[in-house]
Amino acid sequence: MKVCIYGAGAIGGWIGVKLAQAGCDVSVVARGATLDALNAHGLRLVEKDATHAVKVAASADPAALGEQDLVVVAVKAPATRDVAAHIAPLLNAQTTVLTAMNGVPWWFCDGLGESFAGKRLESVDPDGSIAAAIPTAQTVGCVVHASCYTEAPGVVRHHQGMGLILGEANGQPGPRAQDLVSMFAKAGFDATLAPQIQRAVWFKLWGNMTMNPISAITGATTDRILSDDLVRGFVTHIMLEAKEIGTRFGIAIDQAPEDRHAVTLKLGAMKTSMLQDVEAGKSIELDALVASVRELGAMTGVPTPFTDALLGLTRLRARTLGLYPA
Repeated sequence: MKVCIYGAGAIGGWIGVKLAQAGCDVSVVARGATLDALNAHGLRLVEKDATHAVKVAASADPAALGEQDLVVVAVKAPATRDVAAHIAPLLNAQTTVLTAMNGVPWWFCDGLGESFAGKRLESVDPDGSIAAAIPTAQTVGCVVHASCYTEAPGVVRHHQGMGLILGEANGQPGPRAQDLVSMFAKAGFDATLAPQIQRAVWFKLWGNMTMNPISAITGATTDRILSDDLVRGFVTHIMLEAKEIGTRFGIAIDQAPEDRHAVTLKLGAMKTSMLQDVEAGKSIELDALVASVRELGAMTGVPTPFTDALLGLTRLRARTLGLYPA
């Protein structure tokens, strides 16, 4: 299988190495120092004390890599529009696009049933260009439950977790997603099939839509965020708003916020991906993680005062740092 990784950061690099080790013909769209590193040393993955390097074709120009069987889009949400503008040379009518990203994706509403199908989330796809470039019918969603980070350009360190949940973006059952689950399982991932991938997306978001932005504002790790009673109460109110929104579009969450807090606390002093982006001076994924929830609240008639406060404060902090567009 010809597989192109679009975004050779932590998750994309991890997936790319494991698929190459499993026999896939892997290529990578990359730029700058990452492209230089890939051409010089290959794509490298550090697992415990072992470093695995695989040779990959790498280019900043997707046209140089040609049409693919599978394209794994593993970029941060702010980069998705740029991917959409350049992905066409990698695709034909049979190509599958796998989105391994945080937050609410542009195709989220297409798998929620007739009343939501076709609705566009302006917070994640303002002009519809992403949906036009990457058809939902060719898209499989992927929710990642793993911790990886980029140690150096072209070098990914895997910390923990091997979980991938896959499902058709449009909610229509078929063999394609199951075939991908089998392929990823053979490559060593803990891969499972979701009848409705939107449920897995929403459940993961329910936890990280609060921890990420609050850490970006405060610079605190997740254990410190939840150890402050007032901040923990604020988090709980946001989660209750999101829980009600999910119930209204058909994805009920059977946990209480305190249940999720207990799970998060078990992870210890975790530095969120958004805090890492702030410290590195990179754009943050605020729209996919928070603005999208606010928009879904408006769609479903759920008031979101606490989510609004979180969005406003994080947006102001990020704009002050030059990490979110004015």
